[in-house]
Amino acid sequence: MILQALVGYYETLAEQEKVSRRGWCRAKVSYALDIDVEGNLLGVISLKQEVERGKKTAWIPQMIEVPEMVSRSSGVSANFLCDNSKYLLGIDKDGTGKRILECFQAAKEKHCNLLEAINNETAAAVKNFFLKWNPDEAKENPDILEKWEDITAGGNLIFYVGAQYAQEDMQIRSMWEEKLRGEEEETKEVCLVTGERAEISRIHTAIKGVQGAQSSGAALVSFNAPSFESYGKEQSYNAPVGKYAMFAYTTALNYLLAQREYVFMLGDTTIIFWAEDGEEMYQSLFRDSMEPTEDNQEVLKGFFSNLQEGRSIDIEGIQINPEQRFYILGLAPNAARLSVRFFYQNDFGNILSNLQEHYEQMKIIRPSFDEYEYLGVWRMLAETVNQKSKDKKPQPNMAASVFEAILSGKKYPESLYSNVMIRIRAEQGRITRGRAAIIRACLIRNHGRQWTKEESFVGLNEQCKDAAYVLGREFAVLEAIQEDANPGINATIRDRYFNSACATPASVFPILQKLKNSHIRKLETGKRIYYEKILTELQGKIEVKEGQSIAFPRRLSLEEQGMFILGYYHQVQKRYEKKEEK
Repeated sequence: MILQALVGYYETLAEQEKVSRRGWCRAKVSYALDIDVEGNLLGVISLKQEVERGKKTAWIPQMIEVPEMVSRSSGVSANFLCDNSKYLLGIDKDGTGKRILECFQAAKEKHCNLLEAINNETAAAVKNFFLKWNPDEAKENPDILEKWEDITAGGNLIFYVGAQYAQEDMQIRSMWEEKLRGEEEETKEVCLVTGERAEISRIHTAIKGVQGAQSSGAALVSFNAPSFESYGKEQSYNAPVGKYAMFAYTTALNYLLAQREYVFMLGDTTIIFWAEDGEEMYQSLFRDSMEPTEDNQEVLKGFFSNLQEGRSIDIEGIQINPEQRFYILGLAPNAARLSVRFFYQNDFGNILSNLQEHYEQMKIIRPSFDEYEYLGVWRMLAETVNQKSKDKKPQPNMAASVFEAILSGKKYPESLYSNVMIRIRAEQGRITRGRAAIIRACLIRNHGRQWTKEESFVGLNEQCKDAAYVLGREFAVLEAIQEDANPGINATIRDRYFNSACATPASVFPILQKLKNSHIRKLETGKRIYYEKILTELQGKIEVKEGQSIAFPRRLSLEEQGMFILGYYHQVQKRYEKKEEK
């Protein structure tokens, strides 16, 4: 299904002339070797372009259409008309050697054989260059010597003859495409992607751009050991994919990964996404919705409002079609291969509706300095990680599962809730806006908490009589009393008692009541009366169950602990809100 979606996307891109047709590819090219008909090297032309990277500028290779390049992880295998310095010049940064000369010889034989039947100046120039060039004398050429480090850095080189690149010559292009058609054998099998009988691809083009994978590329479909094979079929014949389908899906995938503005990381997973019709506006809108920035909060608010009320959505003159098919693919590195973390497809409108529901469930009162109404997925997952640790990435499997749950509207993985609880305990009750929002969302979606609009628990719910929630509020008030009685105190009851109070209230709250009595004596009469009134009111909300002698529950379940944390967070925010009003 993944390959079929990518093949369909390739065909859309091909119609829009955004990708190369079969037999050709777009590659990063650093330099062009300017040669004459006799094969003499006239100069080296830099094809690098200056681009802005933040506050700095950088020189990067130019993307040029060249003959399809071979996949090589080891061994000697030359490309046609576009390759690195080892193959086209027979040199690397240290000069030349036996292995490098083998690469040059392979390129020489390939070009001379392919261009033998073509009688024009471009073909003659390339053939004569290989016949005349001596790698041992490369340093004697001033143009090569001047750019030695850059030329031998591994970037691609091409040939420039007269007023055009060699691969642009019409006779050479015709020969190359004719050669590809002639390579197809009579034996054909059914392609698992297209369902048609086709010549099966033995190896698949490498996929480049997945973070953590090999820089030379990694394979999405491959078999490299007998244990993976079946019915005597080796390599990729074990999963027959036709040459056209292979070229189409790898081209589409490499195109998506090259669009860095529409690629983002989630843990160790590289996420790419695309609309079936190839319109980039859907990609842009999805990216902004998943990872909102400080600048687009109001735009998203208006967008989600239109979506909820069923009004049409128009962005930069393009009408958004809610029935547009949309695909999201998560890839993770696995040695020389790629593993699929998840693949999700749905109508664009359904995906955005699920995303809006997620944001609604994550909605919670926030400090005045927090200007983010929508907390992006990456910021959300960062709440499960110790920000003081060296590795700040969330657990890979959990991150992928959370992402899929948001897209599909399914339950969040239980590991999301448990990891947030672990972090709160590890940091002695440090509850951020993000952690409180995650707990609220998990209580609604995973634990079936059904709250009305009046008791939504976005902010403080003063009418709630849930024992765990009330105890959380009470703990926040006791902490406030301690801080008012001891201005500038470094550590409060939260640092010492929060975890115990959250899990086993009956064993801790009597101690906290005694501490409160000593703290409250230090306060002026007005404040003392104010706090005593609040505590009496809160204690009155907790029902003493039959058979119990005390009003504090002995233990709180994980779900109840979540309510305790919400009560504490809401009461603290209410306190800060009053301070700001003053």
